Amino acid sequence: MATGPSFPHRGRFAFRFAANVFLGSTIVWAVLSRFPGVSPIWAIAAMIASADPQVDVARRMIRSRLINVFVGAAVGLVFLVVGGSTPWKLPFALAATVLISSYVLRITTMWRQAPITAALVIATGLSKHTASAGVHVAMLKVAEVVFGCLVGVMVSWLLSRLVPIPLPSEAGGSEMDRSGQPIGNQPQEGTGRPAGESKS
Repeated sequence: MATGPSFPHRGRFAFRFAANVFLGSTIVWAVLSRFPGVSPIWAIAAMIASADPQVDVARRMIRSRLINVFVGAAVGLVFLVVGGSTPWKLPFALAATVLISSYVLRITTMWRQAPITAALVIATGLSKHTASAGVHVAMLKVAEVVFGCLVGVMVSWLLSRLVPIPLPSEAGGSEMDRSGQPIGNQPQEGTGRPAGESKS
């Protein structure tokens, strides 16, 4: 069972990750470029984080990123609509978001996404001198991240079905077969010794 992001691993996993991000970025850019005023940058970043060659890792990454984005956007909106327009909102909002991530969410994977999203929402609202602009940006960025995450996990799942590859072992980065045994270390028939091991 996979426990963490599969990259960096040389060989087939590196090429699979490259294929995932190539296909995913092409889809994201082709779709979002059709909408005026929408930048695909955030969606592509979310896609890359969610396009792990191991599908279960990709699912965990998408869950963590979406939760942190929603929390960051919510905290940013609260600070944006409460009180006047002052730059002091930004540091207080970032500190509050970090504390919420540390003591409430406790999701270590991609937890920095929450304060980053809060900063973007508040900074946009302050620069436009209107809370409605911050609300619009928050909703747009959340939608972009959701779309990018969905594309990433979809590409990861699709390629894992079309071209399955062995999983990397947790120790040493060697590849494993479907039964969980490292490739090249299966015992030879009738000897009980791993393949390639000679008699002493």
